[in-house]
Amino acid sequence: MQPNPHPLSAKPFRAVLLDLDGTLIATRRLLVESYAQALAPYLGYTPSEHDIMSRSPRAIRPFLSQIVESSELPACLDRFYQAYATLHATHFEGIYEGVLNMLNDLRQMGLTLAIVTGKSRRAWRIDAAHIDLGSIESWIFDDDVTAIKPNPEGLLLALKRLHLDPQQTIYLGDSLTDVEAAQAAGLLPGAVLWPKRVDEIDTFTQDALAYGATVFETPTSVVDFCSRRVNPSNP
Repeated sequence: MQPNPHPLSAKPFRAVLLDLDGTLIATRRLLVESYAQALAPYLGYTPSEHDIMSRSPRAIRPFLSQIVESSELPACLDRFYQAYATLHATHFEGIYEGVLNMLNDLRQMGLTLAIVTGKSRRAWRIDAAHIDLGSIESWIFDDDVTAIKPNPEGLLLALKRLHLDPQQTIYLGDSLTDVEAAQAAGLLPGAVLWPKRVDEIDTFTQDALAYGATVFETPTSVVDFCSRRVNPSNP
């Protein structure tokens, strides 16, 4: 599948903003089990993956706050982070294949890299003890914003911090909320397929294209696309 043309691609690219979970690192299994262990005492049962994913968790604190009382939230968050740290060795599935090479190639092009994620700093510190994504010029966490994606607040903050032109910036993510946030911020939305399960690919692709996203099957296809947009005068 070839990435779709986009009217913003006429301007040369200067930056790539990236989602984290489900785009660069494989944390679905880890997050689901951590949510399940954190919520079990409050629900009276251990929620299944379907129970959790059907609620579309996009950020840790906002998700848990939808389910537990505000007075119980601090203890529930502590349970989540304890589970996240304990389960990391067995449930974290690593950096997606090809992602480190993609990031290195984008840096070699002179592109600015930043991460805009619904993850908290506390959770990322646990991940960062085990992996290294290399140099990232700016990080925007859930802690930095008042509204989660698809609200574009995090992307707009990244643009402001790095003095970026949104029309020269692409945002890569694995969900329609990422696509919507990118559009709302005036960025080129990029939808990645490499984290998707086989039964998710067709529907997600159709939905992402309908939302106007450029779809990428592999990290290599991102590099190829960006290399043509860094200097659009070259074929």
